[in-house]
Amino acid sequence: MPFTVGGGIRDIDDIRDLLNAGADKVSINTAAVKCPELIAQASSKFGSQCIVVAVDAKKIPNPKSKVQKWEVYINGGRTPTGLDVLDWVKQAADLGAGEILLTSMDFDGTKDGYDLELTKAVAEKVNIPVIASGGAGKLEDFEKVLTQGKADAALAASLFHYGEYSVAEVKTYLRQKKVRVR
Repeated sequence: MPFTVGGGIRDIDDIRDLLNAGADKVSINTAAVKCPELIAQASSKFGSQCIVVAVDAKKIPNPKSKVQKWEVYINGGRTPTGLDVLDWVKQAADLGAGEILLTSMDFDGTKDGYDLELTKAVAEKVNIPVIASGGAGKLEDFEKVLTQGKADAALAASLFHYGEYSVAEVKTYLRQKKVRVR
């Protein structure tokens, strides 16, 4: 099973240490936002397939605009950055990120489904895989985010932690719906 590690990564040495300890990929958020060159350095040194840029996104309320925008947050979702999510994911991909791990802070923990609008917007903005996170509550949510949301993968936590579904059940459901899974 491929193993991705994230959290508390500050520099290229931290990335090297984690990869040498057995991680297949390293996920960076705060350090990447604070020093975008870290993405380029890490992907150059270790290969873009090892570098996942995690993005914590929150809707920017603007009832006067029909165009939805989202802001990037760092420090475990506690600190707004002022960065537009779509601009940031494009920059991260251009710098060499191999994947985007996209968490909708608005949907995370709700079990009301993934943020399909956000996920689709990000997936259409970059040419690298997008992993959707935040909101899975039922089997249909996985299908929707992988088809309508155009995500390449979907992350879920509490559904599995609390035994509501098994990974096998999700995969079986997706296969029945003709969604390709490994």
